[in-house]
Amino acid sequence: MTVINIEDVKLRDEERQACEVWTRVMGYHRPVSEFNKGKKSEFYSRKSYTEEKALRGMNSCLVEFAAAE
Repeated sequence: MTVINIEDVKLRDEERQACEVWTRVMGYHRPVSEFNKGKKSEFYSRKSYTEEKALRGMNSCLVEFAAAE
């Protein structure tokens, strides 16, 4: 079995292939490259969240709510 070290793999720019980014918009999927200037700006300014952070924020709100009662 041959082991390939990932550090030894080098690609020239002409060997690379562009990665197309798709997103879901209004119920269907579409490539971001087809967006107009405003929609591209809106897409790149989006913030991602994780469930863990969202649930942690919700729990702190519940604690504050319970303390207020």
